[in-house]
Amino acid sequence: MSKKLSRLGALALALATAGFGSHALADDFLEAAKQKVAVATMSKEKWDGPSTGPKAAAGKTIVFVAGDLKNGGILGVSKGVEEAGKAIGWSVRVVDGQGTVSGRTAALNQALALKPAGIVVGGFDTTEQKVAFKNAAKSGVPLVGWHSGEMPGPNDKAGLFANVTTVTDAVADVAASWAVVDSGGKAGVVIFTDSQYAIALYKARAMEAVIKKCGGCTVLSFEDSPISESSTRMPQLTTSLLQRFGDKWTHSLAINDLYFDFMGPSLSAAGKKGDSNPKAVSAGDGSEAAYQRIRSKRHQAGTVPEALSMQGWQIVDELNRAFNKAAWSGYVPKVHLVTAENVAKDGGPKNLFDPDNGYRNEYRRIWGK
Repeated sequence: MSKKLSRLGALALALATAGFGSHALADDFLEAAKQKVAVATMSKEKWDGPSTGPKAAAGKTIVFVAGDLKNGGILGVSKGVEEAGKAIGWSVRVVDGQGTVSGRTAALNQALALKPAGIVVGGFDTTEQKVAFKNAAKSGVPLVGWHSGEMPGPNDKAGLFANVTTVTDAVADVAASWAVVDSGGKAGVVIFTDSQYAIALYKARAMEAVIKKCGGCTVLSFEDSPISESSTRMPQLTTSLLQRFGDKWTHSLAINDLYFDFMGPSLSAAGKKGDSNPKAVSAGDGSEAAYQRIRSKRHQAGTVPEALSMQGWQIVDELNRAFNKAAWSGYVPKVHLVTAENVAKDGGPKNLFDPDNGYRNEYRRIWGK
């Protein structure tokens, strides 16, 4: 009998130890998430970009081919390119792909027909437009992308001199980590993405992976919905998700703020007012509407914005390096998370992420302007 009790005691101890270990791992995961969020919400007051580079190439004409100017991120970076183009002394044309594959094909072909010195690929994947990119490569026109792949920097295979973006995994990690922290490690999450964009699907899967690592969190649904059809799809989809999951749905994660533009009426109709659940966090790009929702604590708690204007200036700088046969700058902007607590800093009063780091003067100094 004593041996039996001894064996039972050992088993109980093993189970207790295993439970303690799991609890400790969960605590470590939550603590790590808190640290990521704390770093990402810090003010961006110090310039950490390039300090040297070639002087401005004179008299260049460049074309910004926008994937869809209805997308606030793409529109914002196009404005940054126009501003920086004026500062460096270039002519900038913007062509809108209007949110369709055929539209982007036509826009790229139009850009090539203009015979510019350089082309910017704004917000769509190089894999989608292989023929047009090959034609650009044959013509010798340097291409710089914005969100034109998962990783920043050169992409020789796609013919990109450089892709300007934050690190997709880091953006996804911070957005998902906020949901983990806010829920105390118990989030019930719905993830929204658009699989026609490889980078969007990659980002969404990366967020999903973070939530799945959180032992007490659950991915309730992974929703693949065209971002260009958000205005018509999201109200009905939101209602359906509320009916399916009710209060289990505590947090929403999306690859772009645009999804949350059209959730509000359905949430309000269901009694979800103010900053009540489900709390929404976007892994890009920091639209004006998103800032307004975050500030007023209505239906969106956070966004991981791109510094759209600053990245527009970086795009122009990368093209200038290409024109001067120099290497790309190597600059990868750090991830920033906007919440109600820091929305008043780094451009927040203007409803955008515009770091207080003096980047405009830094680029002008490099260009000799």
